[in-house]
Amino acid sequence: MKDHADTPATLALSETLAQFAANFDAASIPVTARERGRLLMLDSIGIALASHGYEFSRRALAAIGELDSGGDSIVIGSGKRMDPRNAAIANGVLIHGLDYDDTHARGVIHATASILPTVLALAARDDRSGSDMVAAYVLGMEAATRLGAVAKGGFHQVGFHPTGLIGTFGCTLAAGWLLGLNARQMVDAQGIALSLAAGSLEFLNDGAWNKRLHPGWAANAGITAATFGKHGYTGTRLAYEGRFGLYASHLGERDYDLQLATAQLGTLWEVERVSVKPLPACHFTHAAIDAAARLHAQGVRADQIRRITVLVPAEVVKTVCEPEASKRKPANSYEAQFSIPYLVSTALCKGKLTLDDLEEAALSDPAVLALAAITDYEHDPDSDFPLHYGGEVIVELTDGRKLREREAINRGAEDRPLTAADIQAKFRDNALRQISAERAAAIEQAVLGLEQGTARALADQLTQH
Repeated sequence: MKDHADTPATLALSETLAQFAANFDAASIPVTARERGRLLMLDSIGIALASHGYEFSRRALAAIGELDSGGDSIVIGSGKRMDPRNAAIANGVLIHGLDYDDTHARGVIHATASILPTVLALAARDDRSGSDMVAAYVLGMEAATRLGAVAKGGFHQVGFHPTGLIGTFGCTLAAGWLLGLNARQMVDAQGIALSLAAGSLEFLNDGAWNKRLHPGWAANAGITAATFGKHGYTGTRLAYEGRFGLYASHLGERDYDLQLATAQLGTLWEVERVSVKPLPACHFTHAAIDAAARLHAQGVRADQIRRITVLVPAEVVKTVCEPEASKRKPANSYEAQFSIPYLVSTALCKGKLTLDDLEEAALSDPAVLALAAITDYEHDPDSDFPLHYGGEVIVELTDGRKLREREAINRGAEDRPLTAADIQAKFRDNALRQISAERAAAIEQAVLGLEQGTARALADQLTQH
C-alpha cells in the first residue's frame, strides 16, 4: 500500500504525531513499558562504556572535541563535558559503535542509540526529573520504531540506514516534548527534520566507520529541528507523505504503509517489542551464528567440513552477504560484524562469538578464514522477515554427511526476549571492560532507579570519576 494522498480534511501524519507528542502524558505509559525502557537504557550505557576501549571512539571523541565550543553535557564514561548537541553525537557513536545495541525488528532500527543521547543531553541540561527523561525516551522510541516499520524493511534495499534516517524524527519529537513544543511547533520541527535526516549504507562495501556516526547525528539533527520549531521556524507540513516527503523520496516505488505509524498508538507500546542483542554483530546474522554454535556443540569441527551454506532472508543479503569477496575476508572488525561467512565460521570453529572475536588478531585466524572461503548463502524460503531475523546453517562434511541447524526465531527477539537478568548481566560484562565493579553497580542502580531521581544525577553518575 502506498498512501501519498492528503486532503485538507485529513490530518497529515506529522500533525497526528505532533498532537500525540504535544499532549503526551507520562502517566499514560504502562509500568512494563517504563521498566523495559530503563533496561534498554542500561544495555546501551554498558555498550557505550565498553566502546572506550576501541580506536573508533578515541578518534570520534577527538574530532568532536575539536569542533566543540564547550558546555556541561556529559559524555558517557568520560570526564569530557560538551555542548548538548556534540555530547549527543559522541554518546550516539559510543552506543552504536560496537553494533551491539538494541533493534526494533519491524522498524529495522537501532532506536535507543539516537533517542537516549537526545533525552540525556536535554533532560540533564534542564534539570528534569528522571521520570520526565524516561517519558521522553519512550515517546521517541514509539515514534522512531513506528516510522521505521512504515517502510516494511525497504530502506535497506535502496541503501538507506533507518537508524540515522528515521532516528532523526524520533529524536525530534522526544526533544520537542522536553522543550515544551505545542502541536504546531511539533509539525514544523518534523518538517525541518526532513531536510536534516541522513544515513547511507555505502559503508557496507568497505567496512568504513560512517554507520557509527548515524545515530549521534540523528540526535544532533533532532535537537536542532526541535529548537528551530520552538522558535517558530516554519517546516513543511507533509514531511512524510508529500511528493518529495520522506517515503517517496527515499523509497520511490517500493511498498510502504503510513498507517503502521499510528496503528494502536498510545495503546500498544513498541518499546516493549525492542530486541536486545545477545551477540556483538549485525542482528541479521544472529540466527546463523547461534545455529553454527550448536553445530560446534554437537562435535562438528573445522577439519571435517567440506562446504557451508547459510540460508538467510532475501532482504538481508545486501547487508551481510555481499560483496562476497570482502565478506569472506573482512578487512576490519566492522566489516566482520556484517559478514555471514566470517561470523558463521567463527562460531563453527569456537562455538561462540564475543567482542574478542572481532579484534584484529582474530580476523586473521587461518581456520576461520578457511571456512569463510567455502561459505555460500541462499535465500531462506521459510523466512518471515522482518518479524524475525531467522536463518539456517547447513554443513556438508568430508564423510558425506549433511548436517543442518535452524534458528527460526532469533534469540532476543520480541517473542523470545532476553530476561531482565540477561540484560543486566550483559551490562556488567560490557561495563567491566572499562570500569570497576563498584562503579558499574552504582551506574546500574542509578539507571534502574532513574524515576526516583533526576536526569542530572544520572548524568553525573555516568561521568568518569
